[in-house]
Amino acid sequence: MEPLADNEKSRTQLKKEAKALQQIGVRLATLSDDQLGRMNLPDDLMEAIRDVRSMRSHGARRRQMQYIGTLMRQVAVAPIEQALMDIEQGAHQQARAFQRVESWRDRLVAGDDELMNEILERFPDANRQRLGQLVRSARKEIGKEAPKRSARHLFRYLQELTSS
Repeated sequence: MEPLADNEKSRTQLKKEAKALQQIGVRLATLSDDQLGRMNLPDDLMEAIRDVRSMRSHGARRRQMQYIGTLMRQVAVAPIEQALMDIEQGAHQQARAFQRVESWRDRLVAGDDELMNEILERFPDANRQRLGQLVRSARKEIGKEAPKRSARHLFRYLQELTSS
């Protein structure tokens, strides 16, 4: 067996690279059409990704992912990886913002009036009267068996404030 030249890759290295490209393909298959459209992917790769979404057979999905990995060899991977990281990071930030609004709602309903003042200072366009009314209504629902409609309305209002 001859040693590899400096510019040649071993079969193991080639397999690892192919597997990595397939994993990127798996991540691409989870994105929406809108997100994929912003990535400027070649048409054949876009079609292959759309096809894999509709496949239910494990074997067919596996073969299609291998095909996607093959197509990925022909495109620049770095911009795709960067776009995936940006999308995933954005999703993480959205989840954190959602959790923050949930926490605010829970604290307001629990009686944290100081937080209400902080929210009103942070968001000057907030309607003090509406916020206070939503909080009072949500507090009244605490002991009842009925659905927590006011708490949901309070959550939506807080989300509106943070998104504007």
